Amino acid sequence: MAKKSKKQQQSGGTPATVALSAAGVEFTVHAYDHDPSHPSYGEEAAEAMGVSPDRVFKTLVADVDGNLVVGVVPVAGTLDLKALASAVGGKRAAMADPTLAERTTGYVRGGISPLGQRKRLPTVLDDSALTHATICVSAGRRGLEVELAPDDLAELTGAVSAPIGRG
Repeated sequence: MAKKSKKQQQSGGTPATVALSAAGVEFTVHAYDHDPSHPSYGEEAAEAMGVSPDRVFKTLVADVDGNLVVGVVPVAGTLDLKALASAVGGKRAAMADPTLAERTTGYVRGGISPLGQRKRLPTVLDDSALTHATICVSAGRRGLEVELAPDDLAELTGAVSAPIGRG
C-alpha cells in the first residue's frame, strides 16, 4: 500500500486523504471514472476496482434520536437502522436528510467519507469489516476510493464496531 506524500496532498488530496496522511496511516487511493447513470455508487466502485462488494463499504448518515450518526456498511447490503441506534445507545433511527448530511460532513452524496468530515460524527463500523485485511471506503469524492486496514479506519474515526449491516 502506498502512503501519500505532502506534495500529493496539496495537489488534489481530499480531506479524507489529507487526514490519513497526517495520521501516518498506510492507504491506497483508487480512482475510476464515475458514471452518473449507475444506480449504486458503491456497487459501481466495486465493479470499477474489481474488488468484491463485501470489501467495499458505503458511508451512510442517519439521525438517531435527533443526533447525526455515521454507519459504515458493505455496499452489497443495507444499513439496519435499529441496530445502528442500539450501537450508539439510542432508541430510534432514520436516514438523515441528504442536504443536512452533506452540509455537516462537507461531502456530497455518493462521496461522503467517514474520514476528514467537517464535523466529526459518532461512527459505527459494521463488524464484517474486521474480517478483511483491508476495506475500501469513499475518499471524499465520487469516483475516488481509499483502501486501508479496518482497524485504522476505526481508530481514526473513533468508530465502534457492531453488526449494523443486513444482507
